[in-house]
Amino acid sequence: MEGKAADGTGPMYVPFGHIVANEKWRGSHLAQEMQGKIKLVFEDGLAPVDFYLSSRSCILYITEADLIAGNGYRKRLVRVRNSGKLQGIVVVEKTQMSEQYFPAMQKFTVLDLGMVLLPVASQMEASCLLIQLVQEQAKEPSKNPLLRKKRALISESALLRTVQQIPGVGKVKAPLLLQRFPSLQQLSNASIQELEPVVGQAVAQHIHAFFTQSR
Repeated sequence: MEGKAADGTGPMYVPFGHIVANEKWRGSHLAQEMQGKIKLVFEDGLAPVDFYLSSRSCILYITEADLIAGNGYRKRLVRVRNSGKLQGIVVVEKTQMSEQYFPAMQKFTVLDLGMVLLPVASQMEASCLLIQLVQEQAKEPSKNPLLRKKRALISESALLRTVQQIPGVGKVKAPLLLQRFPSLQQLSNASIQELEPVVGQAVAQHIHAFFTQSR
């Protein structure tokens, strides 16, 4: 296996079409849902990473309990984001219990760290998402070993789902926004006047407020 950094944030060798999972997930409902549908390999010492989808693409999984417990999860996200060696996708359990904590977590992950955030309702949904991401990556493997282009190994649907979570946007307006502003950085820097022709005045104000209030 490729050598990981001392803090566990280095590249990991992942066999084609496999998922390498942190040992802590062995026996979990999430792992059980994936077994039989994709090849799952458990490894010790993967912290702060929960799952590797490829050598440099990983999942940081935030459970309902993690979200309710406070901001402890943030250290894990920052470690991966600052490593520069891994491309982290954050998957979070957004449930009735944790929904009130989601907006703050969303702003920290998407705006402060610039990471992709994918909410799921359950570990069953999360298992389907992880399998889908591995399958999509296998279709179009990145030729850039340094992952200089953000989201090189992440499907467009991941970015689309992230934009859909912005208040007032939803499934209809998100594709229109991404046609005009193809990255979160461009979208966050857009003025109300630039947003209005795409989504209308009311939603433009919502989007602008969402990004500016978090700065």
